[in-house]
Amino acid sequence: MRLLDNDVDLRTLSPLTLAFIGDAVYDLLVREMLVCGGNRPVGAMNSEKIEIVRCETQAKSAKTLMPMLTEEELGAFRRGKNAGASTVPKHASKTDYHNATGLEALFGYLYLKGDHERIRELFLKAQEEAQRFL
Repeated sequence: MRLLDNDVDLRTLSPLTLAFIGDAVYDLLVREMLVCGGNRPVGAMNSEKIEIVRCETQAKSAKTLMPMLTEEELGAFRRGKNAGASTVPKHASKTDYHNATGLEALFGYLYLKGDHERIRELFLKAQEEAQRFL
């Protein structure tokens, strides 16, 4: 189930389109995790969110998840990673940026596929490992 039940053919979507929705999915998961952690100043939660969603942290999370991915999921990740993103943020390495884009494409693919249980499983594993980097 998705929030909107519109039909979509995942095979026709570009990897950057998958990353576009995946970025929002990942961001929402991080925000929900922080809010469910208890009432705190919004500024503090936002600072923590920024650390978790920055491409360096996402790239490390992607490396953690690689051994867990199915062939289908690896395909979605690789499509995103290899997508020709035209610009790389100043604060990020090209490698980290491409790995983060791959992670976002993976989450976008799983979301549009409606596989929320797998999203939760991968997100929780990524956050478990991310705590080591923060």
